[in-house]
Amino acid sequence: METIVYPGTFDPVTRGHLDVIERGARLCSQLVVGVASMVYKDSLWTHEERVDMVRCATRDIPNVVVEGFDGLVVNFMKRMGASIMLRGLRPVSDFEYEVQLAWANKHLDHDIDIIYLMSSPEHSFVSSTLIKQMYAGGGDIRDLVPEAVADRIVLGLSRAGGGTHD
Repeated sequence: METIVYPGTFDPVTRGHLDVIERGARLCSQLVVGVASMVYKDSLWTHEERVDMVRCATRDIPNVVVEGFDGLVVNFMKRMGASIMLRGLRPVSDFEYEVQLAWANKHLDHDIDIIYLMSSPEHSFVSSTLIKQMYAGGGDIRDLVPEAVADRIVLGLSRAGGGTHD
């Protein structure tokens, strides 16, 4: 396989995301991690900050490229020369959304195919939303996010007034 695109918002990038990235990178010559600008929902970090956090977390994976994008993922995939999308799938909770996403993308571009990687059991409960909620409640999130971004999460949540840590 040549290029595969793994799109997401990565607000923030988690160890679960990193697990999918590492495993997905073994399936292709180049894995492009596409960081969506998220015009449809609020983000704790700016687009540039999220792109930088993912770059820091993946810097030791040689065939991973991180790019930010606006608009539809199918258009981003065309720009990247890819027809295969990678998605991570946690237990039942993600399935319905992922089916809708797959059908919508297939409707937009019938040449797009999607590969799903099941989350590793130790990451099956982790989501970006959960990370933010745990931190805001005073929980220790350091083992749930890549070390390279843990301090940024603390600073980002404190900046937004959502954290209880100093």
